[in-house]
Amino acid sequence: MTETASTFEDDLITHMRANDGVVTSGPLKGHPLLVMTSTGATSGEPRRSILTWSRDLDDYIVAGTADGSKRDPAWFANVRANLDVAIEAGNRTFDPNATVVAESDRVRLWDQYVAALPWFAAYPEQTGRDIPMVRISPINK
Repeated sequence: MTETASTFEDDLITHMRANDGVVTSGPLKGHPLLVMTSTGATSGEPRRSILTWSRDLDDYIVAGTADGSKRDPAWFANVRANLDVAIEAGNRTFDPNATVVAESDRVRLWDQYVAALPWFAAYPEQTGRDIPMVRISPINK
């Protein structure tokens, strides 16, 4: 029997919480991950996403890589429709200011993202799309 995505996510989040947000084993070992809860653009229901991130000063930067899909991920449509998100990163849980990164800053942030997470470098060419990005700014830094 194959593990479902939600079971995998539940197990991964439990593991992250037990280890101060760090994945200590498996294929995601050592990857910087956070949990973002957004509101479904169509359903209005809470939607949880586990995302890699890089930093820009005190802000978290997440990218809509969709694991190399040719389409933007559903979480990005959710954030674009409603910027109210909740974040769990490491041992912190907070309600940030989230903003879709403007094209004028996206290239710089993508370069930083790829410097921190080089396995994503080929995604724009592989997907045939510009990878959208979201800035997550903690309100109480």
